[in-house]
Amino acid sequence: MPTHAPAPGSDDPLDLHGVVPPTVTAFDEDGSLDAETTAEHARYVVDGGAHGVFPLGTNGEFPLLTPGERDQVVEAVVDEVGGDVPVIAGVGAPATRQTVAHAEHAESVGADGVVVVTPYYYPLDGEAAVRHYREVADAVDCPVYVYHIPSKTGNALSLQTLDELAAIDNLAGLKDSSKDVPWLGQAIDAHPELTFLAGSDSLLAPGLDLGCAGMVSAVANAFPELVVDLYEAYDDGDVARAKSLQSTVYDVRSALKRGPYMAGVKTALDLQGFYAGPLRSPLRGMDAEQRAALEADLADLDLL
Repeated sequence: MPTHAPAPGSDDPLDLHGVVPPTVTAFDEDGSLDAETTAEHARYVVDGGAHGVFPLGTNGEFPLLTPGERDQVVEAVVDEVGGDVPVIAGVGAPATRQTVAHAEHAESVGADGVVVVTPYYYPLDGEAAVRHYREVADAVDCPVYVYHIPSKTGNALSLQTLDELAAIDNLAGLKDSSKDVPWLGQAIDAHPELTFLAGSDSLLAPGLDLGCAGMVSAVANAFPELVVDLYEAYDDGDVARAKSLQSTVYDVRSALKRGPYMAGVKTALDLQGFYAGPLRSPLRGMDAEQRAALEADLADLDLL
């Protein structure tokens, strides 16, 4: 359990804390799923000190997978690292029925918890959001974590809606990628029973200051030791070192974002000798010039 870093919520049976990377999904050159390498990436971040793994988050390209592929990813990751660290599987979909099916499957194959992104595409009011999460939570016994990323889903949760969600049995926490610091601060203040995870690399140390127990870090997919060092420095009470490492994370984050959306992480992994394949179309990778620039940036940061 944490020493100086914020503690997990009292309603979280997994006591989630620390660094929980949103692991990548690997593909072969023809775009087909490479479940073996996907599992190996989960092992890579665990060996780098990660405190948990979150397959099928944004970095896992979950909207681009078929339902069957999503199930394969969860099975592969649980088989590889389940029992070593908590595995919280992304199960969200636009439809409640499909979300429930994914959640039931994840629980049946040994996932420790499920992460449910707010339904996307169609506008959703608070009543519909609460109904959705209640149906998912009623379908499983494992803890359920809300994934709040309104920039991608188009659906933001109000603080009043969060109050209603917090009353759902086995709803254990929330991963916040809104980057809305006042919203997150008020949410944490109102609900100490929930575990909050900072969902942006721009808010790792600041998220700890606000009361987040951990962080879902894309940078940690490529450089888990860097982000683990940040968390552990904070937990050891060395806040100055944690803030210095956050500055490095800012630099890494900027470097990773110089190319097409999400291309940076897989390119950075490849530069270190871990090839997770291409992004799945319509996402695209970095061109040669962008890759060379990223390599130079990471070399300047002594990360290669």
